[in-house]
Amino acid sequence: MKNLIITVTTLLQWIHGSPIHEEFPLFVSTTPKRLISTAPGQQTWMTEEDIMGLYQTKTKFIDVTDGDFDKLQAYSAFKPKSTPNRFPTTVSHKDFASRFLSKVDLDRLETFLTKLSSFQTRYYKSKYGQQSAQWIYESLEKLASDYPRSNVHLIVTKFQHSWNQFSIICRFENVEKKFQPVVILSAHQDSVNQWNPWFGRSPGADDDGSGTATIFETLFVLWNNDFVPDRPLEFHFYSAEEGGLLGSQKVVADYMRRDVQVYGVFHNDMTGYQPDGLDPVIGISTDNVDPVLSKTLQIISESYAGVEWIDTKCGYGCSDHASWTQAGVPAVFTFEAAFKDQSPFIHSSDDTVKHVTFEHMQSFVNNCIGFAIEMSLYNGDLQ
Repeated sequence: MKNLIITVTTLLQWIHGSPIHEEFPLFVSTTPKRLISTAPGQQTWMTEEDIMGLYQTKTKFIDVTDGDFDKLQAYSAFKPKSTPNRFPTTVSHKDFASRFLSKVDLDRLETFLTKLSSFQTRYYKSKYGQQSAQWIYESLEKLASDYPRSNVHLIVTKFQHSWNQFSIICRFENVEKKFQPVVILSAHQDSVNQWNPWFGRSPGADDDGSGTATIFETLFVLWNNDFVPDRPLEFHFYSAEEGGLLGSQKVVADYMRRDVQVYGVFHNDMTGYQPDGLDPVIGISTDNVDPVLSKTLQIISESYAGVEWIDTKCGYGCSDHASWTQAGVPAVFTFEAAFKDQSPFIHSSDDTVKHVTFEHMQSFVNNCIGFAIEMSLYNGDLQ
C-alpha cells in the first residue's frame, strides 16, 4: 500500500474544495451506485465519484434510482392540457401590486443571502445542509410569528427525506378559499462543491441561494403588507436538486399521490449573476416548460420585471421545474441570463455574494410578486 503524505497546504485545499482530485482521491465511496439519466433514454449506474465527474464536466443529470421520475410521467396522462384561457392573458393587477413592489428591500435580500451562503456547504447529505435547511425553516416560522394575521394562514412544513436535508413547504392561504388549486413559487436550497461535495466550501450564493432569497423576499413582502390570495400560494424550498432533482421528485410524487390540485409552478434557479458588459435580462426557459403558462410569464415580465426578457434553453435535467413538467403540471422557469452567459463561479468555493448583483435580483423578485398576484387573483379559470 502506498503511503499518503498530505501537506498542510494540500489539506487546506481539500477542505476548501479546489481541484486537487487528480492527485488525492477525496474519498473511497461505500455508497451503492445510483441510476443516473443524462438524456432521455440514457441511463447508467454510477458511483458517487462518477457523479462528481458530472459536476466537473457541467453535465446535467436526473437521479432516477427510486423510480419517482418514471411514476411522474404516468401521472401526466391524467392531467388536462393547458388551454389559451386557462391562465391570465393580460396583466390585471399592476396598480394594486405597486404597493408591494415598492416594499422590496435590497438590504434585506443581501442580509438573507449572506447568512444563507455562510454555511460551509448546503450539500444535501451533509450536516451543514441540514443546518441551513433548519435556518430557512426557522426564518419562515419567524415571519409568521412576527406578523400574525387572522384572515390568512402561513403554514410551514418540513418534508423529510431519507438524506439529511429536508425540503420545506410554506403555504400562504386565505382561510375562506383554502381549497382552490395552488400556485407554487419554488427554488432549490442545496449547494454543491464539484471537487469535494461533502466538506468543500460551497457558499452557493447564486446557485441557488439567489433563487431561495428571491422567493423568500417575495413571501416576506406579500405577507407583511397584507396581501390576501384567492388561490393559495405555496413557496417550495427543495432539497437535493444538485443530487439529480431528488427533492422535487419526492415532493411532486407526493402531491400526485394525494391528488393535490396545482394551478401552476414558477421555479427560480440562479437569479443573481449579471454578466459584465451585457444588458440585464430575464431568461425564460423554452424547454421542459408549459408553453401556455410561459406566455403568461412573458406578459407578466413585460409589466413587472423592469428589464427585457429573452428566450433561452435550459437543457435536460436542468432544475426542479422538470419534475412538475414530467407529471403534467404546468411549470415555468426563469434564469439570470442566457444560459451561455451564466455565472462561471457555480459549484465552487467562489460562488459568493461578491458575484451577486442585488439590483438584478430585484427584477426577479418583482417578477415573482407579479406572478403570485396575477395568478392567485385571476378569476378567468377559477375552479
